[in-house]
Amino acid sequence: MRTPDSTTVRNLGILAHVDAGKTTVTERFLYLTGAVHKRGEVHDGTTVTDFDPQERDRGITIFAAAVSCDWAGHRINLIDTPGHVDFSDEVERSLRVLDGAVAVFDAVAGVEPQSESVWRQADRHGVPRLAFVNKLDRAGAELDTAVESIRTRLGTVPLPVQLPIGREDGFTGVVDLVRMRAYVWADGADTYTEQPVPEGLRDEARHRRRRLEETVAELHPGALEEFCGEGSALSEGTLAAALRDLTLSGEAVVVLCGSAYRNRGIEPLLDAVVAYLPAPPDMPPVRGEIPADPEAPFTALAFKVSATATGRMTYVRVYAGTIAKGDTVLDAVTGRTERIARVLRVQADRATEVGTARAGDIVAVVGPKTVRAGATLCAPDAPVVLEPPTTADPVVSVAVEARRGTDTGRLATALARMTEEDPSLVVRSDPETGQTVLSGLGELHLEVAVEKLRRDRGLDVTVGRPQVAYRETVTKGVTGLLYRHVKQDGGAGQFAHVVIDVKPLPEGEEFAFSSTVTGGRVPQEYVRAVEAGCRDALVEGPLGGHPVTGVRVTLTDGATHPKDSSEMAFRTAGRFALREALRASVMTLLEPVAEVSVTVPAESVGAVLGDLAARRGRVTDQTTRSGTAVVAATVPLAELFGYASRLRGRTQGRGTFTTRPAGYAAAPDRVPGG
Repeated sequence: MRTPDSTTVRNLGILAHVDAGKTTVTERFLYLTGAVHKRGEVHDGTTVTDFDPQERDRGITIFAAAVSCDWAGHRINLIDTPGHVDFSDEVERSLRVLDGAVAVFDAVAGVEPQSESVWRQADRHGVPRLAFVNKLDRAGAELDTAVESIRTRLGTVPLPVQLPIGREDGFTGVVDLVRMRAYVWADGADTYTEQPVPEGLRDEARHRRRRLEETVAELHPGALEEFCGEGSALSEGTLAAALRDLTLSGEAVVVLCGSAYRNRGIEPLLDAVVAYLPAPPDMPPVRGEIPADPEAPFTALAFKVSATATGRMTYVRVYAGTIAKGDTVLDAVTGRTERIARVLRVQADRATEVGTARAGDIVAVVGPKTVRAGATLCAPDAPVVLEPPTTADPVVSVAVEARRGTDTGRLATALARMTEEDPSLVVRSDPETGQTVLSGLGELHLEVAVEKLRRDRGLDVTVGRPQVAYRETVTKGVTGLLYRHVKQDGGAGQFAHVVIDVKPLPEGEEFAFSSTVTGGRVPQEYVRAVEAGCRDALVEGPLGGHPVTGVRVTLTDGATHPKDSSEMAFRTAGRFALREALRASVMTLLEPVAEVSVTVPAESVGAVLGDLAARRGRVTDQTTRSGTAVVAATVPLAELFGYASRLRGRTQGRGTFTTRPAGYAAAPDRVPGG
């Protein structure tokens, strides 16, 4: 059932590569909708969503921030997500609860590495998107080039619905190809004036409108019918409806353009959010059975936990039902009931208490004490579990230690709270050294975490050199390895007899287990126990105690004892059998590698290529445009520690680089910890 207000809600995220301008787009949304009365600027450290001191110091978004605003009778719940690869888990958790997104692209650079990564994340979640080509006022900006990069690199059909008026410094507005009207912004003006299409652009606008109609007609049956039957043209209403349908289905992406910094193109983008992106009822029912109905039993997903000075806040997306202050909800993951003390509408680091939240809302609740990100909150009499967001495996670790022994307990408490807020951080104790090891998704991720310990918790900590997370894999396996587990110590004994084959799996696959045992020689419950034992053995490999991946294990034979066999005995046999098999196999050490995109002045290319080669980098592409070179390479992650300062030194501070994970590759014979 649709409620009157559920169709006027838009839950969307702003996605982009670092420095494409998504935080500036968010700030302009807030300013133009009246949510704030002064434009925030990233370079001034005055933005609403980048409120954390580290975000303002570094000039990047680190933590996903939720804000709300109203436009054209619609409420827009918006999440500004990080653009740096080290914080991709923040993007993942946000996308899990969003209905739509605006992907922001740099008009000069087009689709950049992290743009592609977040686009693929949105693909996995089935999130409809709009594209906004930003920074059209920059030298070298070109809408058509950016659109072509969207087509080729993202594998989607871009549908540009605007034509820029002017180029670079002369960019003053856009032609709306759907309405065939021009929107022009005067210098310093916050809003546009609507005008007829400039005479010098009329032929170009008609040509682009025609091309847009043809592309839409190819993809949309309703548009095709009108296109073929009404004089080979589409009405404004049909075209707009078809653009919405294609956006919701993901078959194409509507492309708009502008300059967020100069406040040009933002109002049409807000109009497009309302016109083309879905309302909660437009999305498929969550889990296939829970519609966005405020009268249904309460169901919500907790996607972020934040410890603030005023208490613990849990951010939730309400999928069904209604939540109010004083309600009792069930944490379906732990089975505990929690009381809702307050329901808050969040505006970055500020919050306003509201009476209730209904299906489709994104709000924060205060009261739950043990709820973790990914937990399902539901009505106690209607338990349900929603699929949680996935969490990436950490690839970089550092040892952290309190300088003062009296702070050891405070450090442990602070680390526990940090892992609650950011599940992609993992804390463990090294069994050999006794050190506390903090693991995360990259060097910057850990730098931010350690700085948070120092600033927010007032802890003086020492940090060890970063170490990457190695893996081990089988290059050549063994067949017919027999292991007998026999234990007799006076009481009931243990007996398990297994025979296994071990083979390598194709690249990218982690573990596979199968059984070819016939005749009931090993009962099915014992086969499952052998598989569990094999999984236990994958935790530590024979080369250096690193996790093992890429292994296929086949149970080929076995035997049982009528009294002494048990699931525990066969699990133990499976664990020790695989350990022996791995020691007998030919093993290879794997190290994490990253795809690196380095942007430098053309005259610095030689020095950069030499440095990448010294870091065992493999160059995969190189392009030059307008005196700037972009070098793409695959580099071992361990070789990238400290690369930022080295690159600045080799390019007089003019070089930049971005990375994204590219899996694992065979490591040299000698590596740290190998």
